[in-house]
Amino acid sequence: MQLTVREAQDLHELALSCVNSITNMACFMNQVQDAELKSILQKHFPLHIKDYNMKVEYLSKAEGASSEFPVPDLQPILQSFTQSQASPIPVTPRTSVQQFEDREIATAYLLTLKRAGREYAWSAMEMSNPDIRIFLEDVFRMSSRHAYEVWQWMVKKGYYPLEAASSMTLTTLGNMYQLVREPIAVQ
Repeated sequence: MQLTVREAQDLHELALSCVNSITNMACFMNQVQDAELKSILQKHFPLHIKDYNMKVEYLSKAEGASSEFPVPDLQPILQSFTQSQASPIPVTPRTSVQQFEDREIATAYLLTLKRAGREYAWSAMEMSNPDIRIFLEDVFRMSSRHAYEVWQWMVKKGYYPLEAASSMTLTTLGNMYQLVREPIAVQ
């Protein structure tokens, strides 16, 4: 498959990012203690490998990637989207580490997913090949949905604060904007 310079460079950077994610996830799966977090990592791991392999195919095969990327469903599990049932647990960086704690694993993975998602979205906007653009849009959605699942686990444990905006904040922000009448579609 013929790629533009931009496509090749972006796919290279994104593949290198996958190497980092996969390597870290392999380490995390060996160190994680919480059964639910371990299950999340194990469920996500094969999709990260597929993501990496498809990038390698785009970079190395004349015909490009051989399959479509399966985007996981969004799975909300929290009872409230504005309030956590667990109180926030303070955190302090550790300066001497032999093994990661579950909170550190979840945080590292969540931040990796967020960064990867931003890179996928940015790169997708630059792709001239529609197949690569669609693939990057799909792996963006994968990253977003994986991040949502990890974030929900962190909220349940009190590792990520979740708080509703006050009515004063919503009133202040809401009053800044006025609705615009939508134009009637011309046929």
